[in-house]
Amino acid sequence: MTRLSVNINKIATLRNARGANNPNVIQAAIDCEKFGAQGITVHPRPDERHIRYADVVELKKVVTTEFNIEGYPDERYLKLVKEVKPAQATLVPDKPDAITSNAGWDTVKNEKFLKEIINELKSYGTRVSVFVDPEIKMVEGAKKVGADRVELYTEPYAAQFHKDKLKAVKPYVEAGKVAHQIGLGINAGHDLDLNNLRFLKESIPHLDEVSIGHALICDALYLGLENTIQLYLRELM
Repeated sequence: MTRLSVNINKIATLRNARGANNPNVIQAAIDCEKFGAQGITVHPRPDERHIRYADVVELKKVVTTEFNIEGYPDERYLKLVKEVKPAQATLVPDKPDAITSNAGWDTVKNEKFLKEIINELKSYGTRVSVFVDPEIKMVEGAKKVGADRVELYTEPYAAQFHKDKLKAVKPYVEAGKVAHQIGLGINAGHDLDLNNLRFLKESIPHLDEVSIGHALICDALYLGLENTIQLYLRELM
């Protein structure tokens, strides 16, 4: 079964809108696990507009499933991972002012940089996943720089899904096959939801994990958090 990691950034966004502690991000993570999530994902950004660096430290104390910290590997991110030592660090090439992740790494062009970063992260005992577009050369590049997994950037898949799902998923199937053949684990994330998740999962037989935040939290507003998590888990069975 593909594991579900719930990205709780949007819960922090709602909390920050009022400046207090409602909703409580730490309790939300505990509840996500209680309701069946097999992991918690956060993506702290330099401006702390949603998850704060202090949240990450506090979450480490309570998360009992897999803790995944996404981010651009600047000095502050590396320091945070060294302190928290999450199960997984997912490297994304976002600029500091990016609204959300919108492209994968060029693992060929950034080979030297990524290799040094990944060696450092692995010295903390953390598994490293690299966010990539579904291109075979980028997957192969991730292996070359020492990544343990790739996270396939699925926004293009989601955008094309309702027009031609077979065409939309094809590059992901090909990238997934190569990743599995060369010994990389396979994660996926971005714009996955209850409509497109099952087809992706069924098309990539060795998909280890999906990280879902925005759509899941939006669904929870209507369906409730517990019910929503169960519905997403059902799509991954």
